[in-house]
Amino acid sequence: MTKLLIVESPSKAKTIEKYLDGAYTVRASVGHVRDLPKSNKKAIDIEGGFIPHYEISKGKEKVVSELRFLAEKASEIVLAPDPDREGEAIAWHIETLLKEDKKVNAPITRVTFHEITKDAVTEALKEPRAIDTNLRRAQEARRVLDRLVGYDLSGIIWKKVRYGLSAGRVQSPALRILVEREREIRAFIPETYWALSADFKTKAGASITLSCVEEPRDRKEVDRIIATANKEDWFIKDIKASEQKRSPRAPFTTSTLQQAASSRLGFSPSRTMMAAQKLYEAGHISYMRTDSTTLSKQAVASIASVIEKKYGKDYLEVRLYKTKSKNAQEAHEAIRPTHIEKVNAGTTEEQKRLYTLIWERTVSSQMADAKLLKTRVVGNVKSDSLPDFTMTGSQVLFPGWLVADPSARSEDVELPSIAVNEPLTLLQFTDLEKQTEPPNRYSEAGLVKELEARGIGRPSTYASIMKTIEERGYVEKVGRSLKPTDTGEVVSTFLEQNFMQYISDTFTAEMENELDDIAAGDRDYEKTLREFYTPFQKEVKEKDKLDKATTLEAADPKFKCPKCGSSMVVKLGRGGKFLSCSRYPDCDGALMIDGTEIKADEPIGVDPETQLPIYTKVGRFGPYVQLGEMPPKVKGKKQEKPKMASIPKEIDPSTVTVEMALHYLALPRTLGVHPDDSKDVIATIGRFGPYVGHDGNFRSIKKPLDPYTITLDQALELLAQPKKARGFQRKKK
Repeated sequence: MTKLLIVESPSKAKTIEKYLDGAYTVRASVGHVRDLPKSNKKAIDIEGGFIPHYEISKGKEKVVSELRFLAEKASEIVLAPDPDREGEAIAWHIETLLKEDKKVNAPITRVTFHEITKDAVTEALKEPRAIDTNLRRAQEARRVLDRLVGYDLSGIIWKKVRYGLSAGRVQSPALRILVEREREIRAFIPETYWALSADFKTKAGASITLSCVEEPRDRKEVDRIIATANKEDWFIKDIKASEQKRSPRAPFTTSTLQQAASSRLGFSPSRTMMAAQKLYEAGHISYMRTDSTTLSKQAVASIASVIEKKYGKDYLEVRLYKTKSKNAQEAHEAIRPTHIEKVNAGTTEEQKRLYTLIWERTVSSQMADAKLLKTRVVGNVKSDSLPDFTMTGSQVLFPGWLVADPSARSEDVELPSIAVNEPLTLLQFTDLEKQTEPPNRYSEAGLVKELEARGIGRPSTYASIMKTIEERGYVEKVGRSLKPTDTGEVVSTFLEQNFMQYISDTFTAEMENELDDIAAGDRDYEKTLREFYTPFQKEVKEKDKLDKATTLEAADPKFKCPKCGSSMVVKLGRGGKFLSCSRYPDCDGALMIDGTEIKADEPIGVDPETQLPIYTKVGRFGPYVQLGEMPPKVKGKKQEKPKMASIPKEIDPSTVTVEMALHYLALPRTLGVHPDDSKDVIATIGRFGPYVGHDGNFRSIKKPLDPYTITLDQALELLAQPKKARGFQRKKK
């Protein structure tokens, strides 16, 4: 009988199998094998103690079947998913599924390793343990909590803001931070100031530029300074030289890696984590989800050896870094190369660049301080009646850790040879008028840093938070900055006005701490969830009585309703902000934000064959074209609806022409009759994409085929294919 080792990813499985020389069969679960059913709150038994009812994840039936087959023949089963809460939960789910199989009799144990090296794996296998129930429960609590909050908040947003929107326990506080910054930017009132500088010639004929230490806000003060500068004699008032030290930074945590990769490499957090995951699975770096800045003694010894060989003993200074995070998870190490002697690693360009960044930070963290000479030159007029004008020069006396991390080094600024009291000849005076600027929008890295500082989220969630708020359409990227969309602002405002307690920094951070306490065994799972969910659910029910919240604010008074002359309000529509009559629904007058009139149901043209008007509209399932007008409703009488067709997702509805609309309206197409029963075979596009249909039998149309050109023969071929089973199919006895 064989020994079975189960990890998370196939690439990790291949790497580990090589290390174990055939002693184990190594297979991957490919991430989670079970989860809560999507969008189903009933999957959690709230009354019974917040008990989740899991199901095998879609597409994982084959994986589970193979693991059970191998487990039935195994003499020993070792679970080795990643060393964190998520990994502990995956191990528990696998164990549960294997134990359900009565043919699996082998003992099941859990091992963890923080790097995929031969030594780490073989050492871990010597120390098997049971699954950590507290750790697993903490992950389960997070999953259940996020599902309940997301389900209830999203439900009320669907009703009160717009169908299809969502909210979440952690994504909503992140969105709120971005919206608050956007309000600061809009409310900012710029002030005029002047940046003053002067070019001089020294006694020896060298040129220097000094800048004023003050930035006057008053033009009269600027004129006074200019007049005095041109009238009086200048001199070197003071020269101060001081030696300064620059200490290296701590090794990378998940957060600082994402920040550095963003600022230096231009990587988004999700791109950084994908590259780091590949480096980890290939055995090049230690585990990449960590709050810790600690390095193991063995790692420090290896780093010290490399520094001595590569740079010399003078550059070595062994350092101990203390983790700032109060709740550093599972006592991981910092992110570091597993083989520090390897200067380069990775198979793709982005992996190589990220590995270099990690190598440089890790090595430099154990090196001596850099020594710099900073020299400050101060100039003024003889009467000393002006603010000081200064310049600073810098020179590296000893590079220390900067030799290993050269991108952190700034250029030397050399000063000419000058002395105190030396006269200066004014060549040119510059007064540059500027305006103060509002605070910057957050970049992805900046938001990660802010979330970490406020205790919101954990290393494993930062990248997914960014991804979620972007995919939901709540933020858009402007360059490298995150700007809330109109939809994002409406959702955040609604939550702030009605659920501020639950999306505040304090509440979110405290909840993270409580989840950490569950992981440490210091809090009870059910009690924690019930204390949160009971008042939360009550508040959600109370807010169900609220009016719809599509109105953002009163519009500029200069805009009046084009139909009745009433005041206007700013509202949110599917296409963004617009101005609506304050008397709506009694009056449906509307303007664009720039004041242009919006004419309701204005056709884009006429079908030349039927002479019916063609409209572009937006419905529950997205934009569509409509041929002809919708007839008025008559009670008790079924009305024939006009022909409609979806507009493809990649097409902007405002760019649709009559020709394009007629092309879309060509669907559904009758391709011919089926040879078996002479019933029609059609091709069209539905809610879930293009498909062919015949007598209640449907099949998706996949590229390169499309519903506009597919032939009857091709459709019959698709319809003849066996229908794929949905979800988990119970094996027939």
